[in-house]
Amino acid sequence: MPLVTVPAATLPAGAGERFLPPEMPLTMISDGLAGPASSQRRAQFRPMPTVLRRAYILLGTVALTAAGGYEMFEVLKVGGVTILEGMVLALFVLLFAWVAFSFMSALAGFVLLLMRARDPLAIEPLTPLAMISSRNAMLLPTYNEDPHQITARLRAMWESISETGYAAQFDWYVLSDSTDPAIWVAEEKAILKLRRETASDRIFYRHRMRNTARKSGNIEDWVKRFGAGYDHMIILDADSLMTGDTIVRLVAGMEQHPGVGLIQTLPIVVNARSLFARMQQFAGRLYGPVIASGIAWWHGSEGNYWGHNAIIRVRAFAEHASLPKLPGRKPFGGHILSHDFIEAAFMRRAGWAIHMAPKLGGSFEECPPSLLDFAARDRRWCQGNLQHLAVLAAPRLHWVSRLHLLTGIGSYLTAPLWLMFLVLGILISLQAQFVRPEYFAKGFSLFPQWPAQDPVRAAWVFAGTMGLLIVPKLLAYVLLLTQVENRARFGGGFLALSGIIVETLLSGLIAPVMMIFQSSAVGEILLGRDAGWQVQRRDDGVVPIREVVRKYAVPTVFGVLMAISAYAVSLPLFLWMTPVIVGLWLSMPLAIVSSRALQPGQHAGLFGTPEQNLPPKVLIRAKELALAAPIYGASSLHELRKDMDLCAAHLRSLVDEPRSRGQIDSDLAIARAKIVEAEDFDEAVSFFSTRETFAALNSRIALQQLAALPDKAHATKSI
Repeated sequence: MPLVTVPAATLPAGAGERFLPPEMPLTMISDGLAGPASSQRRAQFRPMPTVLRRAYILLGTVALTAAGGYEMFEVLKVGGVTILEGMVLALFVLLFAWVAFSFMSALAGFVLLLMRARDPLAIEPLTPLAMISSRNAMLLPTYNEDPHQITARLRAMWESISETGYAAQFDWYVLSDSTDPAIWVAEEKAILKLRRETASDRIFYRHRMRNTARKSGNIEDWVKRFGAGYDHMIILDADSLMTGDTIVRLVAGMEQHPGVGLIQTLPIVVNARSLFARMQQFAGRLYGPVIASGIAWWHGSEGNYWGHNAIIRVRAFAEHASLPKLPGRKPFGGHILSHDFIEAAFMRRAGWAIHMAPKLGGSFEECPPSLLDFAARDRRWCQGNLQHLAVLAAPRLHWVSRLHLLTGIGSYLTAPLWLMFLVLGILISLQAQFVRPEYFAKGFSLFPQWPAQDPVRAAWVFAGTMGLLIVPKLLAYVLLLTQVENRARFGGGFLALSGIIVETLLSGLIAPVMMIFQSSAVGEILLGRDAGWQVQRRDDGVVPIREVVRKYAVPTVFGVLMAISAYAVSLPLFLWMTPVIVGLWLSMPLAIVSSRALQPGQHAGLFGTPEQNLPPKVLIRAKELALAAPIYGASSLHELRKDMDLCAAHLRSLVDEPRSRGQIDSDLAIARAKIVEAEDFDEAVSFFSTRETFAALNSRIALQQLAALPDKAHATKSI
């Protein structure tokens, strides 16, 4: 019995719709880690004058690190440097260099923004829009996200693009890797609804049966099937939002600079609903532009890619950004999780410029609502960044690209290094307190060697380290005071300063907990544990008390042990360690308080941001559409049975997966056997597991068998 038994001409409006346009294949060329031969590389663009800029950053970092290292040596050398003290000194130099490197970039960004320096690609937010003529694809990869939230954001962006007058230059693709059957069918239903409401034939939907290589594989699949039809692709995330003005300016920048392969925007965090998310939103909005402007200044045409809210030249990506599958087992082997850094490095190796446009604005994202959600996402990023160790030595990479990879790796290795630094410091103090010292070394010695440190210098070293961490925040505040309109949108100078103080205190309490979480993540990865790919929560951050106790038990216990060890040495050492100890002790109550959703009336005031106090039009529209969105149904097969339009579109979207003769899909085989056993449609559906439902949705034959089953009331209507 056929699924649709009436002629196509008599189907209701929309029943004959196709989710996808005709395919326009483009080959993805895989050069592996070795990269293209020199003869295959494109002509080099004219590089920006970045030598002096990079010299400033690197020499400044070296000078600050040398000064800090010297002072630390002076602290430890009193009475001679022991083995433990030597280890502490080595760790301090590494960690201080990390802090100094960030400080130098922030200082450069402050000066640039204070002088209102122009963007090197002339992508300015306040100039008139340039004419564009290229074909562009907006790609929105999704994995088990709320379909109606996604289409709400997509429609808001589509309307914003339409207002620019360039809607005809853009096609929209929702690229689904969803494995939940209910979400899959809800995505299809939401896209059909969106296409009809917008009367647009430029909104498309594609679902993959197997999410091979996750997001990078999702994008690569699109390039192979449709890439030849487009000049550029704008990559989004499920929580991304961009204004039409910003998107058009990115396209114009690519058209005006043919040697540029990728332009990355600076996404601003919005829609924060919990205290934790509000704090992250405030910090990113106030400090982010300073840091991003600094790194964009010295990165020049060797910038980086953050995986979303960026525009990419399609042919450059297809020819050079295909990722290799790393040898060995997970977590270090297999498909690369943090694909974005590698794709940017490979494109730059082939001669394409990679830029950042930090001042453009109009680019938004959301952040995890709680510290646990943040740590879960961070765990996946940690594994992906540590995989970069296998790529670091790849031939012909630009040295700045290698530095990006090292920075990504270091952002996670610094956590266990800080932990080791603290533990060694306590061990040295315990050794001095409880182990009988050898005042006279072996052999002849006229004077004893007293095991001691210089407390005054130690205080200065601590103050200097804290200064490098806090001064960039103060520079961001000074910059804000010079920006009348921006200061008003933050709620005024006093409120912004109050936010900086509270954010600094809360961040100081959270930092030791993140140190434990990240150290644990690194340890798990080194032991061979794979992080997998969990769906990110995007609602409020409320976490059950039992989960809080389970997750924060280790940081709390570690804080207790650290406190006991420090107090056993002396009260001054305990007081010195108080910032770390208190953060670990308070991890549970702080997690509970910071994850709670704030009341609607608390959307202004402390931690207020311009986008929160005066939201842009696209953000307001996305919220309106999201609030009006229905809740998707729980039964995917029932949805198809009652909606002929949806069923017809679903059938047309299915792609026959190549399979060897005799190869059996066990989930599909079980599903079809259960259909035979069932007396009616509802009973068959009730028999299915989630995997069997998913397999049936991918099979025309299984759907046809389901269509032949009667309803409970023995009706004869088809799916």
